[in-house]
Amino acid sequence: MNANKSITERIFQAIGFELLAILICTPLLAWIMGKPLLDMGVVTLAVAILALAWNVVFNGFFDRMLKRWNIAHNAWVRVVHALLFEGGLIVMGVPLIAWWLSVSLWQAFLLDIGVLLFFLPYTYVYHWAYDVVRERWMMRNVCQN
Repeated sequence: MNANKSITERIFQAIGFELLAILICTPLLAWIMGKPLLDMGVVTLAVAILALAWNVVFNGFFDRMLKRWNIAHNAWVRVVHALLFEGGLIVMGVPLIAWWLSVSLWQAFLLDIGVLLFFLPYTYVYHWAYDVVRERWMMRNVCQN
């Protein structure tokens, strides 16, 4: 897989990631927590904006490290990618969640761990699927030219 992505493409990839996550998580979290859909939508959107910025920065850094160390994208690298990405998001997101929902850092952490159980496989599958579709798109464009 080619790791050379423009900033525009990285932003497109991150926005797609966050939009799909919002569409899945907002109604699910509202139902689980017994909160109004709008309230959970605002919380989800705030965390998504944080995650969007983190996604662009983290993926750019991660791809540069893979290139520098000549490491291929494989299943284990994708697992490490997902763990590091979500770990960084926890460090930044828990204080935001605690403040927004007026809960303790511990309660926000537990909520975030619950969400993480969704996002670990979601992150893995989304980025794998994005890379597969991107590679096919690029190969199609090369063959047509």
